[in-house]
Amino acid sequence: MRHPYPIREIARQAGLSTATVDRVLNERGNVRDSTVREVHQAIKDLDRQRTQVRIGGRTFMIDIVMQSPERFSTAVREALEAELPSLHPAVVRSRFHFREACPPGDLVDALGRIAARGTQGVILKAPDVPEIAAAVGRLAAAGIPVVTLVTDVPHSARLAYVGIDNRAAGATAAYLLAQWLGDRPGHVLTTISRGSFRGEEERDMGFRSAMRQARPGRTLVEVTDSDGLDATQRELVLAALRRDADIVAVYSAGGGNVATLDAFDALGRECAVFIAHDLDHDNTRLLRERRLSAVLHHDLRQDMRRACQIVMRAHHALPDVGPVLPSAIQVVTPFNMPPGVPDGPLTAA
Repeated sequence: MRHPYPIREIARQAGLSTATVDRVLNERGNVRDSTVREVHQAIKDLDRQRTQVRIGGRTFMIDIVMQSPERFSTAVREALEAELPSLHPAVVRSRFHFREACPPGDLVDALGRIAARGTQGVILKAPDVPEIAAAVGRLAAAGIPVVTLVTDVPHSARLAYVGIDNRAAGATAAYLLAQWLGDRPGHVLTTISRGSFRGEEERDMGFRSAMRQARPGRTLVEVTDSDGLDATQRELVLAALRRDADIVAVYSAGGGNVATLDAFDALGRECAVFIAHDLDHDNTRLLRERRLSAVLHHDLRQDMRRACQIVMRAHHALPDVGPVLPSAIQVVTPFNMPPGVPDGPLTAA
């Protein structure tokens, strides 16, 4: 695989020894397939980052650790790499550790390996469970700042949380849904990928509280534990729809919206109102097609920039600017897409 990078730089990007990288690049064998993929992925990451940053200034290696469906982890990667030029004169190098579904122990092991080889900071999206909190504590004790992204681990030694006020976002979704459904009878399906994600749990709590005030008689039906994965989500929603013929609307706090709508279609059911989160590629398309009523959006690029800047401040490379405030929540319809979202035709209702 042709590349312009020293073996030492590839090894640092991949988190492997120079001897292992040399063995992979020269095809000497006795290396696991997963290790070969890590080396090739490191070269691809360096290629992408090389086009967006110039070498100069102080360099920060930041590890991004996430349990998330691929559609969201891809959005995070793209948002970070788009923001790299804004971080000049510092240079940010990033290593990505993504899992779609895994036990907490896998993330704990990944954090332990990161601590062992060294890093300037960790950006983390993980369940709020004691094992993760303990691992964050070990990173902090080693002098490695941790910034939680989108979903928090509040009872840990993390340095800061970057993202929206999830409880307020859930209440906003309830306000919109109650207005649009009005007096129409029917039940509301709420979907979260897993209850251990604090952000989704808080969205659900905010939604339920606001719905009780706005429409106390409206029944809410919950689907959870899909990890946001389409195949699992579709089967869970199909089962819920078959059990309850009165479901007419959806609030999705955790994603898997293509699968949710596919389940409605498979049974010939109408979804009158559908509120979702995040303008990833799937949701952007669904919104333009009028399959989603609205998307609660926050600027992920801004979040990634802020997370990197918090890491830099922890190393005294930037001045302190006070407490981190929640990201702004924007209600997006097909007619007010934020700048940077690819243009596409609007489908008539």
